[in-house]
Amino acid sequence: MKVSTRGRYGLRALVDLAVNAGEDPVSLVQVATRQNISLNYLEQVFGTLRKAGIVISIKGAGGGYKLAKLATEITVKDVLEALEGEFAIIDRVPNSSQDGVQKVIEKLVWNEIDRKVNQFLEKKTISMLAKEYQAGLEQENCMYYI
Repeated sequence: MKVSTRGRYGLRALVDLAVNAGEDPVSLVQVATRQNISLNYLEQVFGTLRKAGIVISIKGAGGGYKLAKLATEITVKDVLEALEGEFAIIDRVPNSSQDGVQKVIEKLVWNEIDRKVNQFLEKKTISMLAKEYQAGLEQENCMYYI
């Protein structure tokens, strides 16, 4: 599975939202500007994330988006599944007949890859990504004098 622009931009935008969120919602215009992502595209992505219960939208003059849960509770797997669908290394055709070799390969290779990747994606949270991103920003902003 190749993660599409939709999944990559969705993760970037959620990390940006987590870093820049306070008590007030964050405007998608601000996120789009900071991350250099098309606002129209980001609106579509956030519509999907809202339906998946990952973000909530706040209407009105001071409106924008907030994470629907704590950043520590939102996994990369949650986000990618909402935007890309369930992870699978190969396309599986339901009710297709498989010979013995295909069954063994699926069991010992494809299913194992799927399991390991899903475990990895479940361990990574938006909070972890946000902390790492913030650390990088802080390091970039350090001034060194000689």
